Amino acid sequence: MDDNLKPKIQLVWGVLLVLAGVGMFFRIPQVMPQIRQIEYFAAVIPFIYFCMYFVAVFLIAGGARKLYLNYRQLKPGPPPKP
Repeated sequence: MDDNLKPKIQLVWGVLLVLAGVGMFFRIPQVMPQIRQIEYFAAVIPFIYFCMYFVAVFLIAGGARKLYLNYRQLKPGPPPKP
C-alpha cells in the first residue's frame, strides 16, 4: 500500500470541493428565479442568496485548504505542521 495514498485521496476530495463551490456560483443565478416564484420564500430572498453564496464560498475555501495541506504532505522533506 502506498504511504501517500491518503494525501492523494484528500487532494482529489479537495478538488471536488472546489469544483462544487464553483459550480454553485454558476448554478445560483439559474435557480433563484424558480425560488422567487414560490410565494412562501418571497420575503426571504436576500437571505437565501446570502446562504447559497455563503455555502459556495466555504466549499471553495475548504477545498483550497485541503489542497494546500495535503499537497505539502506529498512533497519530500520534513512533515508539515498542521
